[in-house]
Amino acid sequence: MDFYGFYTGKVFDAYEFLGAHLEKNGTVFRTFAPGASKIALIGEFNGWQECMMHKTHDGNFWECFVENAGEGMMYKYRIYDRFGNAVDHCDPYGFGMELRPNCASLIRDLNAYSFQDAKWMESRSDCKSSPLNIYEVHMGSFRKPSSKADDWYTYEELADILIPYVNENGYHYLEVMPLNEYPCDESWGYQGTGFFSPTSRYGTADQLKKFVDICHQNRIGVIMDFIPVHFAVDAYALAQYDGTALYEYPHDAVGVSEWGSCNFMHSRGEVRSFLQSAANYWLHEFHMDGLRMDAISRAIYWQGDPGRGVNRNAVDFLRYMNQGLKQMNPSVILTAEDSTAYPGVTKPVSQGGLGFDYKWDMGWMNDTLDYFKTAPEYRMDHYHKLTFSMMYYYDEHFLLPLSHDEVVHGKATIVQKMNGAYEEKFPQARAFYMYMYAHPGKKLNFMGNEIGQLREWDEKREQDWDLLKYPMHDGFYHFIRDLNALYQKHPALSEMDYEQEGFRWLDCHQEARCIYAFERIGKKERIVAVFHFSNRSQNDYHLQIPEGKSLELLLSSDWEEYGGSEKRAEVKLKVKKREAGRESAAGDRPGPGSGGGEVVLSLQPYCAQYYLVTV
Repeated sequence: MDFYGFYTGKVFDAYEFLGAHLEKNGTVFRTFAPGASKIALIGEFNGWQECMMHKTHDGNFWECFVENAGEGMMYKYRIYDRFGNAVDHCDPYGFGMELRPNCASLIRDLNAYSFQDAKWMESRSDCKSSPLNIYEVHMGSFRKPSSKADDWYTYEELADILIPYVNENGYHYLEVMPLNEYPCDESWGYQGTGFFSPTSRYGTADQLKKFVDICHQNRIGVIMDFIPVHFAVDAYALAQYDGTALYEYPHDAVGVSEWGSCNFMHSRGEVRSFLQSAANYWLHEFHMDGLRMDAISRAIYWQGDPGRGVNRNAVDFLRYMNQGLKQMNPSVILTAEDSTAYPGVTKPVSQGGLGFDYKWDMGWMNDTLDYFKTAPEYRMDHYHKLTFSMMYYYDEHFLLPLSHDEVVHGKATIVQKMNGAYEEKFPQARAFYMYMYAHPGKKLNFMGNEIGQLREWDEKREQDWDLLKYPMHDGFYHFIRDLNALYQKHPALSEMDYEQEGFRWLDCHQEARCIYAFERIGKKERIVAVFHFSNRSQNDYHLQIPEGKSLELLLSSDWEEYGGSEKRAEVKLKVKKREAGRESAAGDRPGPGSGGGEVVLSLQPYCAQYYLVTV
């Protein structure tokens, strides 16, 4: 390891030196603890008796070698502070841990598993000009072996269950909630104790590698949630690791997060090297295809509050880490969960940005869901909540998220959020999802949303799969599956997501009728999307179609098979030239040389339609 680089925050491979590393006749243990007065290694290989470690290199690192310490054996560091007080800690760079509430680290052989995914690794991309349809999963509650809260399938068992489902339903990336080790099930992994330790809830490191490997062999990418902002307060982990604030701030004013956890002190080079190495570890050792970085707003601004100013050290850390990760792993996807207006989150570092590939569009998510919570008779007053996103959309590379955060803690599920009674919620939800999938930006949907789940997500229970025996839910499930398939089939919906030429409003001034229409434009095709979000039928709706001869209906949210009112049928509408002097539905006239005309549509309540344009 480059020790100068470690101290200055330039290292991405600290885990190759620190931690427990198997050698020919035993294991060498190394830890960084500059504030410790002495450290003893204890483990099952020495009867949990103290084996004193010795200082090495510049005196801030501690090391010892133990014969016959092998794969799977447990160990801890007993760290004495400068006053002689001792606390037993897990290894910050440990590659495995016991199942909670136990907290010993486990010796793991990082080189034991051999991946068979070379074809995938050579061909994967960041999907900027192709579909990116992400299925977000909490591994412990997608399916469960029993009704017990702490009964989980293993990584390998989940591969057999989850991969066929993902493929059948038209997703091609999984986003898994944090798989680093964590003590409290209810934290879902966002308050970590083992940043290099795959959670033992679902098995071993090699089993997780096999899960990712099998995903790749089935053309499914895997993105993992990564938490570079804060960590759990448990005394056996990073908090006060060497008797001092080694990883955290020494003062609570900036050291304690809103979740009660410890904030990482990003001004310290050793902390930066720790986090950069952890991020690279998951990408390199586990072949993860990307990282979704949590709570980035809390790194950009002190405590996430713009009023307290920008945390320059944390911003510099993000830039350096992202740039380094992309240089070493060019085809991975780095996504920021960030709700702020901080500029340049997805711009390259070379252009002054933070270097993320995508940013979650929290504004789109909040505005759109608020609109659909509103009663139809009041939607005319909120009409432009659905047009506002395109005012700022090209500022960043946005991803549209309907994540776990939107279906917990009293927020209600996606279908529940739709205004009205049970029967009214589903047609609105179908139209809502068609709006989402036609809107520019990559897509993310949380498990259970696709079956119209009505119970908020609970990590202790599996999803309510028995809902599929009810026609309304089964129809909704098949609608989402067909929508996903159409999204992947038609490049116009994705290949020019971040080019202004890829989107055009056709009608965004139907406030009284709650109708919207826009066009998605690809290199070889155009798709017109029409949305009607009022509860009244709209007959004789005239829509101008520039430079088009006819429209072929691809998908309607109102088809009977999905729970709607109309039979599926082949529909081809001829684009007719308008009568001279008559204005279009949008209130404007076709420009010179537009070569277009109009179609007349009859729209059912809460209906969305996609049309392929023939030119």
